[in-house]
Amino acid sequence: MALHALDPKALEERLKKSIRTIPDYPQPGILFYDITTLFQDPEAYKLAIDHLVERVRPFRPDVIVGPEARGFVVGGPLAYALGVGFAFVRKPGKLPREVVTAEYEKEYGPDSLAIHRDALLPGQRVVVADDLLATGGTMGATVDLVRKLGGEVVAAAFLIELAHLGGRKFLLEEKKVPEVVTLVRYSGEG
Repeated sequence: MALHALDPKALEERLKKSIRTIPDYPQPGILFYDITTLFQDPEAYKLAIDHLVERVRPFRPDVIVGPEARGFVVGGPLAYALGVGFAFVRKPGKLPREVVTAEYEKEYGPDSLAIHRDALLPGQRVVVADDLLATGGTMGATVDLVRKLGGEVVAAAFLIELAHLGGRKFLLEEKKVPEVVTLVRYSGEG
């Protein structure tokens, strides 16, 4: 299947076929979107990364920044294809050099993320990337880390967006991210 043979709607339909939905996980009433099956499908994974590359290229990033762990399997290939660097965002205590941290709220309480203090140069153009956008908390903290280091967040990129959870609005309005790019959107209606 040729990269440019799929329009955005056909791409979304193809990718949705490779994402397993699991009802009542992790608790009753929740429909869980298991993206691991997309990564196991070589054609779908390649399509997703190739299309994300084309959507992100116009932002001319110098660096892609991704939070652990699935941000690595989206952001790493994205950085490679664009010929730019990749910076890791991890839980505190997981990076060996001096770090900068940011705190954020998750659905079950506070959490924090860290990035090496020398991961970015001031003024570098950064696209933050992850597998899924839900409430935006993790990516909001990632944006904060990039800005603490003097990086310019030019866009946020995701394979999947759970639109009904408000992450796009949070990133655009609260975190002032100029653009949010997603390939697949679920509205929460099953």
